[in-house]
Amino acid sequence: MTERANASTMYHQAVSTGTKIFATAPMIDWSDRRYRVFARQMTKNALLFTEMIVADAILRGNRERLLGFDAQEHPVALQLGGNDPQKLAEAARIGEGFGYAEINLNVGCPSDRVQSGTFGACLMREPQLVADCVAAMKAAVSIPVTVKCRIGVDDQDPEVALRELVSRIKDAGTDAVWVHARKAWLQGLSPKENRDIPPLDYGLVRRLKAENPHLFIGLNGGLHTLNQAVEEMQGLDGVMLGRAAYQDSGVLTGVDAIFPHPLSPEGHRPSETIASPQDLPAEYWEAVRDAMMAYAARVVADGGRVAHVTRHMVGLFQGFPGVRRYRQILSTDATKPGAGPEVISAAFAAVLDARTTTAAAAE
Repeated sequence: MTERANASTMYHQAVSTGTKIFATAPMIDWSDRRYRVFARQMTKNALLFTEMIVADAILRGNRERLLGFDAQEHPVALQLGGNDPQKLAEAARIGEGFGYAEINLNVGCPSDRVQSGTFGACLMREPQLVADCVAAMKAAVSIPVTVKCRIGVDDQDPEVALRELVSRIKDAGTDAVWVHARKAWLQGLSPKENRDIPPLDYGLVRRLKAENPHLFIGLNGGLHTLNQAVEEMQGLDGVMLGRAAYQDSGVLTGVDAIFPHPLSPEGHRPSETIASPQDLPAEYWEAVRDAMMAYAARVVADGGRVAHVTRHMVGLFQGFPGVRRYRQILSTDATKPGAGPEVISAAFAAVLDARTTTAAAAE
């Protein structure tokens, strides 16, 4: 079976077999192709989401710049923003042509940018329009079409709004729903505040799943560790981490022990424990270092800067000896004119050498 054929059934297979899917969340300005390559060094089994890309930009802009990605990032889901069914369908068709494993519609972002365009979280008020968008994209592509949403906006009753949206998009053929288990307040709260202030309601998401046993329902929002994610995922089909996996990217090293690869889950046996990143041997981190140095060299050769890569790596090594120097090197040396992949080597050396020294002192 081809990878595309596997992608077309991954959510249905997860529901029918009870296997779980782990995903990194779409994050504007963060989950770009450089971050996804970095994340992939620590987890082969996570489904990686792009940042939201507006359909109009794909139709009118530089598609290679917007949609191109490295083969090692697979599997990758493309998140689209927009509210025009035909434009979204065309953008989805283009995205499928680039090799994405999934098309996801953003129905959760509360930023001023999406409010001015009346999409993102604003679409929580337009469940039939969302359904029309899903139906149009489903007709255009053979890969899964999914929705990422909030539980409601402003004065909506989440018990009503979320169920109404899911009922409509389920009838339209959505393959999965990823739910950020908070309302979005479109007036009065900033996007940052909307990630923290509205209360979480995981119970509503679980009730939604119980009412829709044959539809993939994944949980997002307020999850800070893998242990918490596994605990809160009970009764659901998957879990999605965003800033927790970006700001403390060592979290991703534990994913593969718990979650199978979404395109080939057969034979995976989840571990009952999650190893700490600090327990991983030096050889593991050396392999991450070497892979990122090689990738950074390609980015620089293509006209980019090493800082475009290293800015996504600053969150690694939380709690390790030498981490302060590691961050300093990546934050300052990598931005200097002419900086190259050797900056990554120096940053990793700050941690690996400090860990060796600490271990020797403890003997």
